[in-house]
This record gives sequence, C-alpha cells and structure tokens, in this order.
Amino acid sequence: MFRTALRNVLAHKARLLMTVLAVMLGVAFVSGTLVFTNTLSNALQNSSAKGFDQVDVAVRPGPGDDDADATSKPPELTRALLDESAKVPGAASAIGVVTGFTAIADKDGHLIGGGFQSQGANYWGDKDARYPLKDGAAPKGAGQIALDARTAERAGYKVGDTVRLSVDGPVLTPTVSGIFTTDDGNVTAGGSLALFDTATAQRLFGKAGTYDEIDVKAAVGTSQTALKAALDKALPRNAVETTTRDRLADVQAKSIAASMSGLKQGLLVFAGIALFVGTFIIANTFTMLVAQRTKELALMRAVGASRRQVTRSVLIEAFVVGAVAAVTGLVAGIGIGAGLKVLLGTLGAVVPDGPLIVTPGTVGAALAVGILITMLAAWLPGRRAAKIPPVAAMSSVHATATTKSLVLRNTLGALVSGAGIAVVLAATSMKGSDGQAPMGIGAALLITGVFILTPLLSRPLIAAAGPLMRVFGVSGKLARQNSVRNPRRTAATASALMIGLTLITGMTVMAGSLQQAIDKMASASIRADYVVSMANGNGLSPDVAEKLAKTPGVTAVSPLSDGAVLIGDTSEWVTGVTGPAIGELTKLTVDNGTFKVGGAQVVVDEKVAKSRDWTVGSAFTVTFADEQKQRLTVAGVYQGNELVSGILLDNTLLAPHRTDGDDHADQRVMVKTSDGVTSATKDKLAKALGANPAIKIQSKKDISNEIAQMFTLILNMLYGLLAMAVLVAILGVINTLAMSVFERSQEIGMLRAIGLDRKGIKRMVRLESLVISLFGGVLGIGLGVFFGWAAGELLGASMPTYELVLPWARMALFLLLAATVGILAALWPARRAARMNMLAAIQSE
Repeated sequence: MFRTALRNVLAHKARLLMTVLAVMLGVAFVSGTLVFTNTLSNALQNSSAKGFDQVDVAVRPGPGDDDADATSKPPELTRALLDESAKVPGAASAIGVVTGFTAIADKDGHLIGGGFQSQGANYWGDKDARYPLKDGAAPKGAGQIALDARTAERAGYKVGDTVRLSVDGPVLTPTVSGIFTTDDGNVTAGGSLALFDTATAQRLFGKAGTYDEIDVKAAVGTSQTALKAALDKALPRNAVETTTRDRLADVQAKSIAASMSGLKQGLLVFAGIALFVGTFIIANTFTMLVAQRTKELALMRAVGASRRQVTRSVLIEAFVVGAVAAVTGLVAGIGIGAGLKVLLGTLGAVVPDGPLIVTPGTVGAALAVGILITMLAAWLPGRRAAKIPPVAAMSSVHATATTKSLVLRNTLGALVSGAGIAVVLAATSMKGSDGQAPMGIGAALLITGVFILTPLLSRPLIAAAGPLMRVFGVSGKLARQNSVRNPRRTAATASALMIGLTLITGMTVMAGSLQQAIDKMASASIRADYVVSMANGNGLSPDVAEKLAKTPGVTAVSPLSDGAVLIGDTSEWVTGVTGPAIGELTKLTVDNGTFKVGGAQVVVDEKVAKSRDWTVGSAFTVTFADEQKQRLTVAGVYQGNELVSGILLDNTLLAPHRTDGDDHADQRVMVKTSDGVTSATKDKLAKALGANPAIKIQSKKDISNEIAQMFTLILNMLYGLLAMAVLVAILGVINTLAMSVFERSQEIGMLRAIGLDRKGIKRMVRLESLVISLFGGVLGIGLGVFFGWAAGELLGASMPTYELVLPWARMALFLLLAATVGILAALWPARRAARMNMLAAIQSE
C-alpha cells in the first residue's frame, strides 16, 4: 500500500501542485512570523542588555508608606541618597539618572522620532561611560546638549550646530557640544536621545535636586547580590527599591518578549486563517482524486485490500504532500522573516543588528503544521474512499451525492447556524468586554453553520444568476448547471473565498462606523476651533494657555487640567477648566440642571452622578493634593464622552492647590478664534507658541483626519495579511476547475464534437468560475455586514454616537474582487479545456 500511495502521488503531480502551494503559503506565513519575531526579539534583548553594562544595582523610588493616601507625595531619590549609595561597602561609583520627554526638531522644523521615542537624559560628569563621546565634548550649562549619533546623522547635525527642541514647555535653542554613541533601545528603534548636564536636566524635567534612578557600579570582587544586600541595609526601607543588573535584563527581556507576543499572536492568527482556508483545498483535492480513482480503489478492495489499508494509502499520500509543502514553506518562511526585517528598515523603523534566528521550535512547528493540516484535511476523503464497495469496480463512476443525502448535513447546518445567531444576538445585549467572548463563540458557530449549509444555499443563489447566464447562450447555461452539479465541491470552493471576504468586510464595516462615531463625537462635543496638545500625550505647561489667550484674534481659551482629589475616603480625578469660557468651547448635552462652572459650582457626567448618587444641588467636600478642603455643589449633570468626562470645576479652585509635580497638568487647551479655522490662524497660533515641534495644533478636521489615517493604516495592514487567505482561495478555485475539467474530459470532447467551439468551451469554464466566486463573495459580504453590525452593537453601549455605516463602495469593490478572482482563476483551466483533443477526450475514462 505504501508503494501504491507513492505511485499515486507521482502520477498526480500536477493535480497536487495547488494543494502543495496552498499548504506551503500557510506554513511560510507561520514560519516567517516565528523567524521574524524571534529575530527581532533577540536583537532587541541583546541591544537592551548592553544598556545595563554600566549598572550592577539600580536604585529606584520605593512604594512609600503603606498608610499614605492618594494625595501624599511619593518618595524621591535625593542627593543625600546618591551620596549614601556611593559610600556603601562594595560600591565603586554611583550615578544619578534623570530622564524625560525631549522633542528635537530637524532642520526643517519637524519632530525627529515618534513622540514617545523622543527622550532626554543627563550626562554624568566629564566622562559618562554609558554614552561614549564620538565627537566634541560633554554638555555644560543650559545652552549645550549632546546628541546621539543616529539622530545627528539623520538630521544632518554636527558639533557647533544650533538645535530647536522642547521639553514639555517653551522652545529652546541650545548648541550641539558633542555627539555620542549608545545602545539605548529607543534610539535603536528609531527614536532620539538628547543629553543635558545634570543640573539642566533636573530643572527641565521637573526633578530639582532629585533623580529618577541611581545606578550603582560594584567594586572589583563584589557581586551584584552582595551589593544589593548592602544597599538594602544602608538605605531607608520603603523609600527605595533595589534591582540587580541581571534582574533588570531579565525583566527587560520578558517585557520585549511580551511585546513581541502580541505581534506574534496577531500574525499567527492570519496564518491560521490561511491554513484554515487551505484545508478546504486539500479536502477538495483528495475528494476529487478519490472520485477519479473509484474503479482503482474498488478493484483494490476486490483483490483483498481492507478499508483500513485504503484509508492508510490516502493518508500516506497526504503525508508526502504535506511534508513537501512543509519543507518548502519553511524555506520560504525563513526568506519572509528576513524580508520583514528589511521591510521594517525601509519603513523608517531601525532594527538592531543581529543574526537571523531559526529555532528548533520554528522548524518543528512548520513541519507539524504542514503535515498535520494536510493529513487531517485528507482524512475524511480517505474514510470515504474506504467505504467504496468492490462492486463499484463494475461501474465507471461511483454514485455521486444526491440532494436527499444532504438532508442530515442541512439539518446540522441549520442548528449550528441558529445557535451561532442566537449567541451573537445575546452578546450584543451585553456590556463591554463581557460580550467579547460570547461574540467570538457565536461568530465561529455561525461561520461553521453557514459552511455546512453552503451546498444547500448554492442552488437557489446560483439559480438567481440564471437570467444573466442566458445572455451567454449555451455556454452560460452549461456553466450554471456545472456549478450546481456537485454542491459539496462548489461549497468547499466558495467557502474558502467566503471566509476571507467575511473578515475583510466585517473589519471595514466596523472601522468605518467607529471613525464616523468618533467624528460625530468631536463635532458634537467641541465648539472650539482648535485643540492644542503635546505630541507624546504628556501634559502642557500652563504658560501655553496664557500665550494663546494673549494671541490677537483668540476669543476664548480653556485648558483641561487633570487633578487628583479625595472625596470622602476614595480618590477621584477632576478636570479644571476656565469656567466662563468652557461653555463657548464645548457643546455637551445636559440631562439635568445647567452647564455652569464657576466658584463652588461644578458639573458632573451621568456616570459619576449615578455612581455617587448625586443630583442637581448635591453638595460634597473635596480634599486637594495640598490637603486643603473645599465644599462644592453640583450645578448640572451632562453626558460625558471620550473627550470630556468626569467632574468639571473652575481652574481658579484647582490651580492654587497644585503640587510641584503638577506643573504640566493641562492635558489639552481648547481655543476659539474670531477668524475660525484657517491656515493663517493656525500659523498664528503656532508662531505664538514658538513653532514648538512638540506641540500639536489640531482643528476638528485634523483630529478626524488623524483618526482616519490610523484606521486606514490598520485596515491596509489587515488587508495585506488577509490577502494571503484570498490568494489561497484563488488556488482553490484553480484546483477545483482544473480537476473538474479533467473529470469532464469525455463531456467536453462530446460538446466539441457536436459543435461547441473552443471559445464556447473557454467561456463555459470561465462563467462557471465566475458564478462560484460570486457565490462565495455574496456569502462573505453578507456575513461580514452581520458581524460588523453585531460588533457595533456591542461597542455602541459605551459610545452613544455609534451607528452602523455600510461602506457600499467598498462592498461593491469586494464583489468586483470576487469576480476578478473567478476570472483569473479560470484562465489556465479554461485554456486547458479548450485545447483538449476531442477524439482523445471522448475515448478517455
């Protein structure tokens, strides 16, 4: 039986090629994902580990007193703690580290790096082993900085150049005193790093006289563990936490692995989709191969082969096909992994240097996935082959499935689909994350049920295309009849395309609806012409609002400032606003009372009011960060949203109670102007703020465009990943048509003999492919719209402005894509059918 299986594989090389390609693509995606993420993770870990070379134990602020409340000042690392750390037995040296956001502009005034990757730190003393100088000297005084070599090269800066930068405040113009090299992870990932002298860094980052971390270097002969023990003994308990270099590296490695895990899982999901789609092709291929070998298998049974031996022969074929596909997929995957690393570089992301990592786990996963998927998909056709009775050898073909034989399948499909719809509908009535798991289960059940029902659905849906098929005469009529001749085969072929289009359509519906909801939220809640914020999401300095208020043409300004207070025994965040102006800058729906903020009167959103059982007129006492108390009264209850929510009170009440660490509490500043939204007005506001590269000035349209760009980027990435599943689906259509043409050789020969020319044969095969592809497209788009609606209902509970938006143009494009898939997939099978010798075809079996 083993020799027979190998002979069959070699005899059907061309027919099994598409199956090999389908499995290979899925395996390549899996192995490529593993190679890429392992390579990137290894490079980042090696790079970050180098950053700990100059520290044996890191001292950081501790948790503080367990009895302290939310308004208590956290522990700080002072100069006294630094000196004490340096004197600990076994310590060779101690360095005080200060870090913070530092936006550096290039020579065109644009921000270098990506906002969150734009960092600043302090240079310690005349020589800092962490940052070896490549050129120039260490920075001294407020007028000098040192730049990392990568940033200097990208921006074209050299020693002596003047640089524009911002540290959560006004624009500074220091001179580049030196250029240094570093293995800092942010820099190697494409960010920037600027170094100031310690006193300047402390002042700029709001750490006057304190540090973010103290790095202690061990003396020769002292271990990390011994130094940590000595520091723990010498330094105040709870005021500090100590961590060894090995522990830091281990935590960093786990953090990198965790961040890579999300990317890896996301890519593997799409690889799984491609493999899932590929199973239809494999099952289809082996089903047709078994059908074509009915007489051969029946004769084997007649001469003594058992059912188990017949099944085993089919599975051996699947094993050989899967092994070949897995090996070629692994090789292709290694190439994909290397290609993705290069692609990251071309997109602007800097990936640390490192070797390509191909682990035994990657090799094992590729082989296991390729072989197991193929054998599992071939098991059912092999089982059917074993059931072929020996008497079938007397007939030319084995009995095909009839409508009656599909009754059990249709009943099962209806039950599974009904259960899926019920679970999805139930999930839509749940709140937030509670409905996510049921939604996923319901979606899986519904897709499975529709797949089971696809043979039943194929007849009426394809029949609906009958009037259109009549336009093409005999070829159209034959194409329609051929497409429903074997419902199971048609279903398996169309289902591969259906799954890809379901996911694509569902995500498009969700993205479009979410984008419109956020646009509505912005337009419905903001009257301001512009919203000013930091590029990295940090808070703004209070002088930003002051400068904007003094700008000619500005009619109203209000910062939105965050602050922590105590109400009773619980902590609560409040937002400070300019009371007289906030009404002009926002348009929030008021459920009760009036939207009046000023003096001791505040407004609260409906969630806070409900949780604390407040109504209009309710009075409560807050304790500010400086432990001062204030009695407040609720003037109104409004509907909060993602932009404005919680307790709004006048900044004249909140600002006097700010602590030293709250000098950048303005999360954004709203601005209204007499000229409205114009490019000249925006330039005027930017000039008033010193053309600061760290500050964003956005109109409502700018905010919407930024959101649209984000959704477009995500969608394009998902489209690219799902293209793999669509490509596999195309291979499935080609495979089905090619084998169908082979099965119908006699029929095609007879059609040629009675007068149907080659063009007519080509048209028949192409129309058959077109009908099958459009059938899968219609099902996929329909399911995608349903899932998009259901997911929207789940999100709508927390987003009042959400409503379903059907992207008609995109859906028409997806249907056109399905039609294009059908036409392209039919090119080779149609040409093969048309070139068939009619006499040889008539004589074939």
